[in-house]
Amino acid sequence: MSELHYRIVEHDGGWAYKVGDVFSETFGDHDTALAAAKDAAERQRLAGETRGISYETADGQWHEEVADGGDRPETEVDDVTPRK
Repeated sequence: MSELHYRIVEHDGGWAYKVGDVFSETFGDHDTALAAAKDAAERQRLAGETRGISYETADGQWHEEVADGGDRPETEVDDVTPRK
């Protein structure tokens, strides 16, 4: 099972959470960004529906498989930013 880390960071004149290289929207203060990260992390763990999916790879081949809606990642919110 994979694990996603939501990191609280200063961003664009405010605060955001970051997963990998992707930033959330910018929030006006640290606590709002932290609350949003906790909410997003919790929703990421919710199971969905198991469904069939089709996709095309870069080489033009089409594939069909079943995506398990219960296969959700572990999530963690990392708030290591020094508070003033």
